[in-house]
Amino acid sequence: MKIPFNPSVYEHAARFAGRSPWDTSRDPGLMLQGHRDAWLEYRHSPIVVGIDIYNLEPEAYGARVHDPGEEGIPAILEPLFSSLDEALGIPPFDPRRDGRIAMVIDTGRRLKAALPEADVRIPIAGPFSIAFNLRGITELCEDVALRPADTARWLMQLAENQTVFSRAVIDAGLDVAFFESAAAPPLLSPRLFRVVELPALKRILETTAAIAGHPVPCIMGGDTVKILDDLLATGTGYVVCNIETDQQRFVDRLCATHPHVNVRINMDPRIVACHEPDRIRAEVDRILAIAAGRPNCLMGTGCLPLETPPSNIRFIREYLA
Repeated sequence: MKIPFNPSVYEHAARFAGRSPWDTSRDPGLMLQGHRDAWLEYRHSPIVVGIDIYNLEPEAYGARVHDPGEEGIPAILEPLFSSLDEALGIPPFDPRRDGRIAMVIDTGRRLKAALPEADVRIPIAGPFSIAFNLRGITELCEDVALRPADTARWLMQLAENQTVFSRAVIDAGLDVAFFESAAAPPLLSPRLFRVVELPALKRILETTAAIAGHPVPCIMGGDTVKILDDLLATGTGYVVCNIETDQQRFVDRLCATHPHVNVRINMDPRIVACHEPDRIRAEVDRILAIAAGRPNCLMGTGCLPLETPPSNIRFIREYLA
């Protein structure tokens, strides 16, 4: 059984635009060019429209995204809120006018028109990943430890605020993919994930699935085998098996209990970007051994590094063929 191969192209699209990730993230023409030309080269699925995908909602709320210069990835360096109490009063953002969200949705619409056979999706962040950027990682972890109930309430508020974003994407004729890597162990323990994060994540995934008419992906980095049952409890139809976790155990458990759920088994992105064909071949073989011909398994790359030579992706495709 041939395994589909789908590299994850975010900031790597800037390579095809011929400009920095910062410039590409701010210009709809460059973003369109980068993702269109990357798809024409890689034919990956889905196209996730964006460069710095975790910054969209925090920026719409008012956080400042910094230009890292040259080939760096745009990032939020200063928390928007100095306290959890201040954050609890956050008003919803308007996806029609706040930040770059309207631009990203419009770029997605244009990509879909240009590439009608492509699966075009808009990245939507999970509540903990948004909170991560609005409060800062140290402060958020303190909130979780000292005020778990209030933090859970804030996460639920952030999740509810995402509904209007999800609806705007679906109304534009596009689809969504949820990204929530900040919530994965070891940043949150499995117990705290279940108590503080899971209710909010489950809420927004179920709400969006109802709007879209089908289960939606929940993409999370980290050591996720420890929270796999909780992830599956959200009703997602697509999960990611990362290099940071016990990948064989993850796939075995998933296929035993939820064989209908798609799982993308990620290669080590450092190997994907390297200049050693033998290492790349060995990594592909390792992923194939984990998948072992099971249905609904895909092979991915994790976030494809900007510096990855496109010839490496062609090499992987040819080797798989």
